[in-house]
Amino acid sequence: MLKTSHIIAGLIGLGFAVSGSAMATSPVKQEQLNTPSIQAEIFTGTQPSTSDQISMFPVAAEGMQQHVITLPKLANEEDFLIEIQIGQNKLVDCNRHRLMGEVQKVTLEGWGYDYVKVDKIMSGPSTMMMCTEPKTTQFVMLGESIKVNYDSRLPKIYYLPENTELRYRIWRADGPFTFSK
Repeated sequence: MLKTSHIIAGLIGLGFAVSGSAMATSPVKQEQLNTPSIQAEIFTGTQPSTSDQISMFPVAAEGMQQHVITLPKLANEEDFLIEIQIGQNKLVDCNRHRLMGEVQKVTLEGWGYDYVKVDKIMSGPSTMMMCTEPKTTQFVMLGESIKVNYDSRLPKIYYLPENTELRYRIWRADGPFTFSK
């Protein structure tokens, strides 16, 4: 007959074997992942960027933040797109919520570089279903996603109100073009 102490000792030994093998796995290198390593930074008017690469862009106005997305150089940049979503994390019910605001594409005078600016964001329309579930925190988007060609030569610059977030993801083409016949 097995004693309880033998069973516990066996389970503890099994736990060490499982956790020991989990610790023995090699770390994943960035080049093995499907997405490039992107650097995203946020600057304010009181704490502006000191980078020469974006010194020509205006400093963020009071109440605004400058979001800077720096992309690493890739050999095949034409195969990649960046999807940008501007929005806020809000406590919402089961209805579909949206934000309102004007997304402006501005060209930097004298340089020809573009940046995106949103001066003001307000709560927008939502559906009006009856909700029985409790409210949850969700990312609520302003308008539609912005898709930008991948170009590592210059960072992507966005000026957004302080309580606004910017999120992004990378899209990659997975094969050559196919022609219609």
